[in-house]
Amino acid sequence: MTRPPKILVFDSGLGGLTVFAEVIKLRPGADYVYCADDAGFPYGDWKEPELVERVVQVMEKLIAEHAPDMVVIACNTASTIVLPFLRVHWPQIPFVGTVPAIKPAAERSRSHLISVLGTPGTVKRDYTQNLIAQFAAHCRVTLVGSAALARLAEAQMHGQGVCDEDIAAEIAPCFKQENGARTDAVVLACTHYPLLVEDFRRLAPWPVDWIDPAPAIARRVDQLLRERGFEEAFAGTGQARAVFTSGARPDAQLRATLSRYGLVAG
Repeated sequence: MTRPPKILVFDSGLGGLTVFAEVIKLRPGADYVYCADDAGFPYGDWKEPELVERVVQVMEKLIAEHAPDMVVIACNTASTIVLPFLRVHWPQIPFVGTVPAIKPAAERSRSHLISVLGTPGTVKRDYTQNLIAQFAAHCRVTLVGSAALARLAEAQMHGQGVCDEDIAAEIAPCFKQENGARTDAVVLACTHYPLLVEDFRRLAPWPVDWIDPAPAIARRVDQLLRERGFEEAFAGTGQARAVFTSGARPDAQLRATLSRYGLVAG
C-alpha cells in the first residue's frame, strides 16, 4: 500500500486507550480514530441482545463516516459478546478483539494460583470458562468481578479524585494463599484496569504479575496489517483523533489526558 492504514479503536469509554497506546507504538504512521461510546458506558450494565444492537448501530455510523481499514474492539465485554456479529456484518474489514489473557498468566505462574480481574459479566461468561479449561486447567483460578473499577478508572482519567480504599477493596479478592503458596499472577480482563495498574501495584498486599493483553493485541494488529499489504511503517506520525458518541465536548482535563496519548478531540 502507498498510503497509511486507518485504524478505528473502539471502547465503551477510555479503557481502550491502553490498547491504543500499544498499537501506536508499532504503527506510529497510521491514521487513527479512537471512539469512546460514552453515551453507552458502562457496557457491563447492558443485557446481551441490547448491547449487540447498540454496538452494531454505533459501528455502522463509524464505518460509514471513517472507512477504516481495521477495527480494534478494545473492550473485553464487547469482544466476547458482539465481535461475531461484527465480523458477519462487515466481512471485508478485519476486527481485532480483546480477550482475557488467561493463557500467558497460566504459563507464567509458578504458584499455579492466578486470578482473573474483570467486570462481573466477563468473569461469568462461558467464553472465560472455556479459556480457563483450555489453558489453565492445571491452575487454581479465582474469578473476581468488579462492578466499580471501570468507573474509578474513568473518574481518574477525568481528573477526579479516587480513594485508595475503594481501589484496594476491589482488588483484595484477587489475593489468595493456599498451602504455603499465594497468587502470583492477575489477569487484567478489562481494558480500563491497566489505567489503574500503578495504584494496583502500590496497594497490593504482595507483588504479582499484572497481565495486560494490550501488547499482544498490538502485535496482532501489526501482523494483520502486513497481511493486507500495509508493510511499510510510514515515517512520522499519522493523524489521531478521539470522538465521543454523546457528542459532548471534552473539558480541559480530558483534552489534556487525550493529548498525552497523542489524540486530538473532535
